[in-house]
Amino acid sequence: MSSQHCINNMRVLAIAALLLLLAGCASGPQSGKSGATARNTAGVSGQPLENREIPPNALTLYEQAVASMAAGDSIDAELRFQEFLLNFPDYPGAHVNLAIIFASRGDLQAAENSLTDALIVDPSHAAALNQLGMLLRRQGKFVEAESAYMKAIQANPDYALAHYNLGVLNDLYLQRLDVALEHYERYQELAGDNQQVTKWIADLKRRISATQRTANVTE
Repeated sequence: MSSQHCINNMRVLAIAALLLLLAGCASGPQSGKSGATARNTAGVSGQPLENREIPPNALTLYEQAVASMAAGDSIDAELRFQEFLLNFPDYPGAHVNLAIIFASRGDLQAAENSLTDALIVDPSHAAALNQLGMLLRRQGKFVEAESAYMKAIQANPDYALAHYNLGVLNDLYLQRLDVALEHYERYQELAGDNQQVTKWIADLKRRISATQRTANVTE
């Protein structure tokens, strides 16, 4: 096995591990100035879908669901999110978090259904579009995945995870190194320095430079 092949395999494993970590980031309604106005999920516009207040007990239920999700208790988290959605079905963050739970179990159809519900509520919901892109990538639908990520960025140009996922998609699957580099660098600008991504950026620059030198020799 060549050294380059080994390096590529290590990159795939490292990226897959980080994708799992990023995919598990739960989101939910954030309180407004009054502490009771529901907001869109973190990383989106931050503007309320409507001026309806969520009762404190419902917010507590949501926070408990997020805590269960973070602790790895997906069954409890699922039940709490579903209970929340019985009364507040028009908050897409809960649908997105359910999609993350279902995808982690390998139930891709249920995950897709939850994302569809989120996007019916808010078609430009960046977190939902990003998760949809991840779901499509897992199914090998790379062109569709790219479209979903791009829609997430159109909805929120500063949504770091969509830039990260576009970097991964173009780096490993579409082999568009220049585009991958652009999105990795944008991710770093938005999310702060990530040592692993810094290494990938350096490797991409080396590979792009080598490709350009080869092209110059053959001309």
